[in-house]
Amino acid sequence: MTVELRHLRAFLAIAEEGGITRAAARLGTGQPVVSRTLRRLEDHMGVLLVDRSTHHLELTPAGRAFLDRARAAVAAADAALDPAGLVVRPLRLGHSWAALGDETAVLLRRWDEEHPDVPLELLRIDDRCAGLARGRVDVAPLRAPAADCAARTELLRTEARVAAVPADSPLAAPGRGPLTLADLAHLPLAVNPVSGVTTPALWPQAHRPRRTVEVANTDDWLAAIAAGRAVGVTTTATAQAHRHHSVAYVPLTGAPAVPLVLAWRDPPGHPAVRALLTLAHQVAGEPAREPQGPGTR
Repeated sequence: MTVELRHLRAFLAIAEEGGITRAAARLGTGQPVVSRTLRRLEDHMGVLLVDRSTHHLELTPAGRAFLDRARAAVAAADAALDPAGLVVRPLRLGHSWAALGDETAVLLRRWDEEHPDVPLELLRIDDRCAGLARGRVDVAPLRAPAADCAARTELLRTEARVAAVPADSPLAAPGRGPLTLADLAHLPLAVNPVSGVTTPALWPQAHRPRRTVEVANTDDWLAAIAAGRAVGVTTTATAQAHRHHSVAYVPLTGAPAVPLVLAWRDPPGHPAVRALLTLAHQVAGEPAREPQGPGTR
C-alpha cells in the first residue's frame, strides 16, 4: 500500500480531536472511512498508532513518536502544493528564548543586505525544538539536547553560564564578584522544563537546590526571578536578549559552558538554509563546521 496524504491527515485529525467521530466531522467524511484509513496506515507502518481500548482514544507510544513526523510531512506537502509558494517564501528562523543574543540583529541586517530577495522571519516558539520538529521553521539555534528534534546539527559556538538574581539581592551587590553554584544552592531555582538547559542536576548531587519553581517560558522565568521567588542559571545570550530592570545577570564560575547548535531538517525545507548557516557562522566569527547527523551534537 502507498501512504497518501489522506492517511496522514486522518491520523492527525484523530490525534488532535481525540476520537474517530470528531475526526470524521472535522474531515467532512464518515466514521467508517476514517477508521478504515487509520487501519491501512497502521498496516503499512506495522504498528498500532492509536489505542482504541477506551472511549477517549489515545495515541500509543509509537503513535506519539509518529505524530511530529506526520505533522511535518503534511506541513511540507501543503507548502509544496500551495500556489503562493511559487513566489519565494520566507526562510523561517525559529528560537525558543534567546536566538543568537546580541548577534541576532546583526544576522537579520546582514541577511537583508546580502539576500534581499529572500525574506527571513524570526519566530519565537516555546518548545524544545523551537518549532523545527513540527515543520514550523526551517532553521533553529538550539541549546537544549536536539535528539528529539529529528534534525541535523552543527556547532555554532559555546556560551558561558551566568546567574540571574533579583537586582536588589545581596548576590548582585556591586563589587561582590562572580558567583558559584554553591552561592545559589540554598535558594529556589527557576526551571523551564519546556526549553531550558538548567536543572538541579547541574549541581553536585549532595548540594543541589531543594526546591524548584517551574515556568513555561522566558517571560515567566524573568518574572519569577524579578519577584524574588527564585534565582536562575542561563547563558550570556539570555543576558543580552532579555535585559530586565529587576533582574541582574552575574558571571558564574565552575559551571560548564552550553553548546549552541544550528539545527535543520534533512533534507532542508528551504533552498536558502545553507546560506543562512554560513552567514550565522560568519556573524559568530567562526568558520562553518562539518554537520552532524540527526540528534547528535
